[in-house]
Amino acid sequence: MSDRSARTVLVTAATGTVGRHVADELANRDCDARLATRNPAAVPDRFEAAESVVEFDFDRPETWGGALEGVDGVFLVRPPGVDTGDLGSFVDAVARVGVDQVAYLSTLGADRNVLIPHHRIERRIEDAGVACTFLRASFFMQNLHEVHGDDIVERDEIFVPAGGGETSFVDARDVGAVAARVLAESGHLNVAYDLTGPEALDYDAVAAAFSDVLDRPIEYADPSIPAFVRRMRSRGHPLGYVLLMVGIYATARLRLADRVTDDVERILGRPPRGIRTYVADYADRFRPGVA
Repeated sequence: MSDRSARTVLVTAATGTVGRHVADELANRDCDARLATRNPAAVPDRFEAAESVVEFDFDRPETWGGALEGVDGVFLVRPPGVDTGDLGSFVDAVARVGVDQVAYLSTLGADRNVLIPHHRIERRIEDAGVACTFLRASFFMQNLHEVHGDDIVERDEIFVPAGGGETSFVDARDVGAVAARVLAESGHLNVAYDLTGPEALDYDAVAAAFSDVLDRPIEYADPSIPAFVRRMRSRGHPLGYVLLMVGIYATARLRLADRVTDDVERILGRPPRGIRTYVADYADRFRPGVA
């Protein structure tokens, strides 16, 4: 597939779980990664691609024109709390200004599950007439430290209501690398990729990997849904966000999150990272007393 370097790509949710890796990977491919964020002054200096930052807010259409000026491609993420209608209006704006590709971060199974916002957003992007690439990702490994790290650090437990179901965890760094490649290379228009890790694991197996790598016992608590909601709410998480997490873990409980594909390996030319690699690379996040 031919390279399309020197392209300008707007990266929404640029400081988020996947967006930060998309930005850095694009910069490594000689593309201009334009970081879109509500507060450009707050973008950390550690971002390699932070030389191109623009103010952007889905709720403020007056920020869209400047962010999209001269843009060739868009890495699109729907942040929690953003109305699908507002995101759809932004997609229409993307089409009007002539952007030639949208790579949308969707979720595994979005093509079949009509109840989730990602399904409706995918249809809206197609209806807008802009060339698109759907990146249907499985559950991010990084959620284990970004969302559930306190339980692992403070209680030596993984506290999620996933029952005994398996999940094909994917590393957000691999998703970012895939996104950068499909935006920088030709041959990825109007297709969908299902992005998973190399295997499906239940949370007992995940806990065992944590125990081995961190050299201390980590248990899978397997809480009830009410117990999970109570703990998350006690930590200040909004009810809507907590219920979203319950829905995500329900897919594992119902044995709907275990599909494994080879799309990451086909696109990147290497196997996706596994859970042990993730834990080793982020080990400091799971050690008590480490900020």
